[in-house]
Amino acid sequence: MLKEKLLEDLKISMKEKNINRKNVVQMVRAAILQKEKDNNIELNDNQIMEIIAKECKKREDSLEEYKKANREDLILQIKEEIDVLKEYLPKKMEKAEIEKIVKEIIEQTGATSMKDMGNVMKLAKEKCGVSADGKDINQIAKEMLT
Repeated sequence: MLKEKLLEDLKISMKEKNINRKNVVQMVRAAILQKEKDNNIELNDNQIMEIIAKECKKREDSLEEYKKANREDLILQIKEEIDVLKEYLPKKMEKAEIEKIVKEIIEQTGATSMKDMGNVMKLAKEKCGVSADGKDINQIAKEMLT
């Protein structure tokens, strides 16, 4: 299970004195614990991957801001953090794979216009999970529905 892998990686990074990796893993574990306590549930691997993907997305967004501000020190740190987070996520889907899934959903639901976009997006996100970015799905769905 992913939670056990995170705990094991935390122990290893502490032994190896890999501060950045330790901090990232601790942050993910804290986010998982917070969600579990808030909702009084035990998260499964898919829900944990969603948390990791959200943390990765936050860092990718801040990376752009750091580049604009020429903060090389922070850019390197954020890139390292993103690399650590991506180790726990499945490989990103190629555009062709996403197109295939969106096309199937459009055919199944009979979607014909932008009015059907919400339903197509919902089903595509469920099917793709964290393997595809919502922006990519949205862009492909818009192209196919217009």
